[in-house]
Amino acid sequence: MAHHIVTLPGDGIGPEIMGPTLEILGRLIDFEAEEHVFGGASIDAHGTGLTDEVLAACGKADAVLLAAVGGPKWDTTDPDKPRPEQGLLGLRKGLGLFANLRPVRPLPALYDASPLRRERIEGTDLLVVRELTGGIYFGEKTRSADSASDLCVYSTGEVERIVRVAFEAARRKVTSVDKANVLETSRLWREVAGRIGRDEFPETPLENLLVDNAAMQLVSNPADFDVIVTENMFGDILSDEAAMITGSIGMLPSASLGAAGPGVFEPVHGSAPDIAGRGIANPLAMFLSAAMLLRHGLSLEAEAVAVESAVDRALQGGLRTRDLGGEATTSEALAAVLDHLA
Repeated sequence: MAHHIVTLPGDGIGPEIMGPTLEILGRLIDFEAEEHVFGGASIDAHGTGLTDEVLAACGKADAVLLAAVGGPKWDTTDPDKPRPEQGLLGLRKGLGLFANLRPVRPLPALYDASPLRRERIEGTDLLVVRELTGGIYFGEKTRSADSASDLCVYSTGEVERIVRVAFEAARRKVTSVDKANVLETSRLWREVAGRIGRDEFPETPLENLLVDNAAMQLVSNPADFDVIVTENMFGDILSDEAAMITGSIGMLPSASLGAAGPGVFEPVHGSAPDIAGRGIANPLAMFLSAAMLLRHGLSLEAEAVAVESAVDRALQGGLRTRDLGGEATTSEALAAVLDHLA
């Protein structure tokens, strides 16, 4: 039976990297793609970043593949106007996607593309586990003429389930990142993480880092990390910082998973409206997100490894898109990866 994948090309370079990614998947599996508008494109068509119909379609899929959302066309500080990012938040909440996984593994072929020195990043292979449906992004918001507020709330249950995901993924240790010297939510976070570690995963070391220290350690000694688990906003910031270890944010995939139902798989980068329509976008993070879809969404490990290996070997063979210091176009990147796809 063919796998049912909902595709959300979104905005900017999104449609340009979605097509090549479906071509990659088509070489490996039998699937049916069901495309829907999302983000800014959905605002233009329907006045909202995510319609109820699209959310329902995503809920019925085996997996959801999302490209990119947003752009200056929809930027606004007016709280009454829709923003593309509201579609993302609604999709995560509507599908119950509480765990965001962002692997960071710089490839030897790209060591010199990173702004960090080679000896700093060698051996780095870490996973950022970000809580995705709680915290300040989802808290009550107020706005008056001269003040604004965003409420940050976490429950014990929300912290327990994301910390378990981190421990289950760990190979060496778990690093829990918080701001427990200032924030009450972080004090709860640290207490719960410690209890889960002691009671359920006593053989896996747990360390606690304040978020400012974690940000520093991430660029000074990234290879020391194994799994980083943290709350929504901290995870958003730290995972983008970690992307530069790989040489470009155009190299970082992600998976958003819940307790049941389909996951959403998307590159970490944005919609890059400045290069949209020019055929020069780096599709590699999108290809690697498809690999995560194969692994976590469809339980097809061999096919996931095939995609990751093809990307690795294409880069070893000299593939470089413009963000990596080369001149390869999107179509040339696709051709290079297909050449190595077993």
